[in-house]
Amino acid sequence: MKISTLHLSTLATALVLATSSSQAWAHSSHTGGIQSQSNPNALAPFDIIHTKITTEGDVATFHMAVSEQAGSLKPTPTGKLAGSDVFSYVWPTTLNSSEVGFEDSAGILALAVTSHPDFDDTPLYDENGDGNKANDGDVWHSHWVVLEQNEQCGPGALGVVDIPEGTTPKLPKTWPGIPILIDSPDYEPTFSGKSLSVSVKFDNIEALKLAHFDGVTSGLRVNASAHAPLLCVVDVFDIASGDLTLPGKVNK
Repeated sequence: MKISTLHLSTLATALVLATSSSQAWAHSSHTGGIQSQSNPNALAPFDIIHTKITTEGDVATFHMAVSEQAGSLKPTPTGKLAGSDVFSYVWPTTLNSSEVGFEDSAGILALAVTSHPDFDDTPLYDENGDGNKANDGDVWHSHWVVLEQNEQCGPGALGVVDIPEGTTPKLPKTWPGIPILIDSPDYEPTFSGKSLSVSVKFDNIEALKLAHFDGVTSGLRVNASAHAPLLCVVDVFDIASGDLTLPGKVNK
């Protein structure tokens, strides 16, 4: 895989600076993956205690468990796009971005489950079933995102990679038309008590089986000018491994 050690160390530096989560391996109710000690400094619905990825056939299940009701907290609406907030449950991986339809080695590929009441970035789907495909941003939904360090987001901070005006990079078929490296596939997240999971079908499941992963809960914000950088990570609630070394192994 071409994803570089620099990419991963950058992600670790940027996120670890923002959190004091610690790691343990003793949650008997969860098996495999990354087991994490409860973090008293994290909001309970974003306090990660377990993260894993498993596969069956060509379908992968991304799982995360937290201390209290998963998905129970959503951002407060602001009434406008610029400056609005996004809450997210994220699985950063070492999987090459080309495996889901982006350019080769475009950055750090992550699956994210997000909620953001001030805008809708899933134009192909009607998540709340009201017949309007443009008003579902507050419903928890899934994305692939490509991340990189962006000093315009703040010292050592990360942002979703912007698409420069006038360029035409390779993009997934379900790219939502927003000028960042984001995909909006129809992967419906399932919430059950303290857990959430997402099932994803892969064309090349063998590549995923070789990947490493971690778990992160975070807050992002749309730039106040709604311009590049469009979407920045502004808060890290918790990190499954504690140090973002991506120790998770698929099916382990």
